[in-house]
Amino acid sequence: METTLKQTSNAPKDLIKVVLFGPECTFKSSLAESLARHYNTVFVKEYSRDFTEAKAKGNQKLDRADVLRIARGQIKNENEQAQKANGLLICDTDLLETLVYSKHYYDGFAPQELKKYALENHYDLYFLTYIDTEWKADGIRDEPFKREEMFKKFEDALLQAEKPYVILDGTFEKRLQTSIDHIDKLLDSKK
Repeated sequence: METTLKQTSNAPKDLIKVVLFGPECTFKSSLAESLARHYNTVFVKEYSRDFTEAKAKGNQKLDRADVLRIARGQIKNENEQAQKANGLLICDTDLLETLVYSKHYYDGFAPQELKKYALENHYDLYFLTYIDTEWKADGIRDEPFKREEMFKKFEDALLQAEKPYVILDGTFEKRLQTSIDHIDKLLDSKK
């Protein structure tokens, strides 16, 4: 049986979920790890990175058929980590980000199942990471000259989906502190 793209109903009802969201090379993964450490909780790694690296080792490139594989891997990991979270789950990407990349790389290609759950799955807050950071090649990243275009696509996706978000900009330390300030407010509102 294939994994659905729906968030599990087994997650604690009061679990707060936040997403690091945006273009490559904007501290998303580092922020996810640091936030999880700060709040003594778990985070959901970006599944597409591991998937892409594995394909690259086999001299294979991503294609349209991989979009749903990546989405299923991401939500499977999220659902597993939601069971381990300590009241807060930090997600390094989500299905909406997968949808943005699918449309970007595959000429508007957007599987219906992905569109449905990218909009239906719930997160309390998105942290949209701005592009005022240095771009570093790593063998997977490939869009150094399209950073403004990609940032706009990510912000447009959040606006169209009516998702709550905060823009993170500046140094890593500033982004981390801004994230902590907003997460603390979310946690206080659940008390």
